[in-house]
Amino acid sequence: MPGDTFTLRRRVLANEDGYNRWALSEKILPVPASKTALVVVDMWDRHWSTGATARCGVLAVKINGAVQRARARGMLIVHAPSDTMDFYRDHPARLRFLDAAKNFGGESGAPPLADYPPPVDSSDGGSDTPALDAYPPNTGVWKRQTEKIEIDGNLDLICGDEGDALRSVLRDRGIHNIIYMGVHTNMCVLGRSFGIKNMVRHGFTAILVRDLTDAMYNPEKPPYVDHDEGTRLIVEYIEKMYCPTIGSDQI
Repeated sequence: MPGDTFTLRRRVLANEDGYNRWALSEKILPVPASKTALVVVDMWDRHWSTGATARCGVLAVKINGAVQRARARGMLIVHAPSDTMDFYRDHPARLRFLDAAKNFGGESGAPPLADYPPPVDSSDGGSDTPALDAYPPNTGVWKRQTEKIEIDGNLDLICGDEGDALRSVLRDRGIHNIIYMGVHTNMCVLGRSFGIKNMVRHGFTAILVRDLTDAMYNPEKPPYVDHDEGTRLIVEYIEKMYCPTIGSDQI
């Protein structure tokens, strides 16, 4: 079983012979399980994009394995399937989250975080299967988190798009590291109220699991690369601008 250290990967600007280049940087740092939460982002039962639904079905099985390993190590597991809290209104993990957050009184403002232009154009919604999609872009067809990812009613938490409340719960538990997996990398994983950008700007250490995520990107849009390459570009962009990444084999 891995220890409480991770090899964190980032991209840093380095000057080589007078030329600026992005260099790969890896550092081994302590990440104690008791101080760490794993957040599963928007792994819904289905998606308006046919391609996204298919890829998430495969991804969910791998995420479930990582979740089980992280739980066994003592990490807090937070399931965050936004827009589906009605389905979970009576679930023990949802009630536990609400109880933990009930005394939350709001937060003072956090410093701004630079918003860098993304490397791929997802302005059309980002589906790579437009000819197969039965719904218009951004139609909310999801009802719950996929059943392929187990929720432990005795240990886990269920959170909606409730970043302020989640930050309060994590701080109360002395947790300052957040490991992210799920979808979609260039949308919800970065931009939700509990996503990488907002948690970093509030002082948390965010870590993306680079092989347990997927982007919304249509190869018909710039930079005109395959979908998998588009996801890789997003991961690299996050390593440059926002936070380090790890491989799932470290969990």
